[in-house]
Amino acid sequence: MKKRVVIGMSGGVDSSVAAYLLKAAGYDVTGLFMVNWDSAANQDVLGNPTLLDDMCPQEKDYQDALNVANHLDIPLKRVDFIEEYWEHVFQYFLDEYERGRTPNPDILCNKFIKFAAFKEHAINLGADYIAMGHYAQIRRENGVELLRGRDRNKDQTYFLSQLTAKQLETVLFPIGHLEKTEVRQIAKDQNLPTADKKDSTGICFIGERAFNEFLKNYLPAQPGDIKTLDGVVIGQHQGLMHHTIGQRKGLGIGGLKDYDNEPWFVVSKDLKTNTLYAAQGYHHPELYATSCTLEDVNIINQKDIFNKPLTAKFRYRQKDQAVQVQKQDDGTLRVLFDQPVRAVTPGQACVFYDDDVCLGGGTIAAVYQHERKLNV
Repeated sequence: MKKRVVIGMSGGVDSSVAAYLLKAAGYDVTGLFMVNWDSAANQDVLGNPTLLDDMCPQEKDYQDALNVANHLDIPLKRVDFIEEYWEHVFQYFLDEYERGRTPNPDILCNKFIKFAAFKEHAINLGADYIAMGHYAQIRRENGVELLRGRDRNKDQTYFLSQLTAKQLETVLFPIGHLEKTEVRQIAKDQNLPTADKKDSTGICFIGERAFNEFLKNYLPAQPGDIKTLDGVVIGQHQGLMHHTIGQRKGLGIGGLKDYDNEPWFVVSKDLKTNTLYAAQGYHHPELYATSCTLEDVNIINQKDIFNKPLTAKFRYRQKDQAVQVQKQDDGTLRVLFDQPVRAVTPGQACVFYDDDVCLGGGTIAAVYQHERKLNV
């Protein structure tokens, strides 16, 4: 009997080509379109249904996925994970912003939705494997190892770093060994309806724009002062939640008469006083850290990561940074940077690598310049 694979189909070109490759390889393929956000239920919150439709074109994506499934002659099922998404992803997203941190909901979406709720549903459909159109690879020669995708510019292991070896045991990444240009070419060669579809960006429930307006509907803005590190008030912010460490755009404080024309960047936040601190210069010393501590740490295959040379990313597509990891007396992890790193931000993920192997990672809890705590 053919092995059955249930693949997540988002209506994009990557999952479309992944589905084609699975069928071409002889698998019994079923597509599954995930509904993670209830557009209708949130129209009252946003107060603008037309804008909402523009921001989260879920139905168009479903139609694109259906067109691909029909083209490939495979079934497509639609499944609702709205409650799970709200509980495990969106509520966390809001809680982190209330704490003044910058969350990464895509990592939790993978952990709790795509490779948990989705996987459970797929097993109920009789799946031997689940598949996703991620740019990542799996090696099973020595346990389960998560490897970077061949296309380093598209590699998505950063967003998969909270998955366990158990979750990855029966996962396939059909396009992980391909470059994006090759994926596009396959889509065109097979006349897939999504061959020329633009890649989506942004968070699925927000889309590519109107982020600040969206956030205000859930977290009321609290305006406050923007100050220099010397305590001089140089402007007003509309809520600390709208700003992240290292940010330049959106501060509205250019052209101050007592300062030169060098750009301003967010260097820290003070939640107690609702103050945003800014300094001039992309390479301002206050933007550079030498270590950080982590929480919610996940090591994919339980390899020893301590006191040995590794690399890490502190944000997606960042160049690898040389680090060492130490376990502190209280059991928490401290990541020491070989060289100071710019704009390491609480709430974001620190992801470890040993060459091409993604070892896992954790959430940045606190950031330090030598032993002095920075940021929030």
